[in-house]
Amino acid sequence: MKPGIKDVAKVAGVSPTTVSRVLNNRGYISEETRQKVYAAMEEINYYPNEIARALLNNRTYFVGVIVPTVTAPFHAEVVEQVEYFLSQQNYKMLLCNSKNQLKTEKKYIDMLRRNQVDGMIVGTHNMVVEDYSKLKMPVVGIDRFLGENVPIVSCDNYEVGRMATRHLLEKGCRNILCIRGNSKLKMPGNQRSQAYIDEMKKSGYEPLILEVPFVKEYVEKQKIIYDMLNGHPEIDGVFAGDDSLAIIVLHIARQKGIRIPEDLKVIGVDGTKEVVGFVPELTTIQQPTKEIARVAVEKLIDLIEGKESQSCLDLPVRLLDGETT
Repeated sequence: MKPGIKDVAKVAGVSPTTVSRVLNNRGYISEETRQKVYAAMEEINYYPNEIARALLNNRTYFVGVIVPTVTAPFHAEVVEQVEYFLSQQNYKMLLCNSKNQLKTEKKYIDMLRRNQVDGMIVGTHNMVVEDYSKLKMPVVGIDRFLGENVPIVSCDNYEVGRMATRHLLEKGCRNILCIRGNSKLKMPGNQRSQAYIDEMKKSGYEPLILEVPFVKEYVEKQKIIYDMLNGHPEIDGVFAGDDSLAIIVLHIARQKGIRIPEDLKVIGVDGTKEVVGFVPELTTIQQPTKEIARVAVEKLIDLIEGKESQSCLDLPVRLLDGETT
């Protein structure tokens, strides 16, 4: 016979009600009591019936997280933090990698709905976006507009562009190239290039923008950027939309014998642990990935619990001044 809550309570020396409160994360439970219950569960090999809990609480305690790729350092870092903050609220994450394909994204949406997840956190970069506000379920976007009344969480993207451009100007750059993603995508990140344009015009210099779609393969991105730098030898500064693009610029500069930072200054965006660890010399604007994840989870839980939730588009960023500027 499988052990039940009463068996756990007996071994832990607490009441069945206390065990139930621990399992459902309800009410105040001291850490000592919580650990006693967990130890008792392990001792008698007791596992809660997730289906029964879902029926009892009208929740599955599963959240779907859809990202365009799990290989990009920014998305990988955000996903790691999202999983941590969800676990703190007793939720589990179902990770979906859309591989930048709208068809795949829609399949995942259908799959998550069939599995009755309690909500979704979405950070995809597809051209045509499913109107998530029509899904009739809690959804939060990360740096992405997903539909009317869908809360978005992102850093202060205008400040990213302003800070990066001002830094290059103050370092003496006058012919600054801004490398950005597809301008047709509706996302808060568009404010970065807008800030760049504003700062350049304010300083009396002509903006120069190169669009490199996120969905392009590495070799394609490299060719697009190489051709631009080759055709515009006057470029003395590059504001790259993310660190991966900045690293491509550094590789091309080495190939062409361009000295960094003497001949060309480069600044990226994201400042993830991985990039800072492997390319510590890169100057970058660091996004608060941990805070983005925390706020996204917090807003999703609010929606799940029937509370109102507003967008948060101004999480602070900071300059990591490296050797490439």
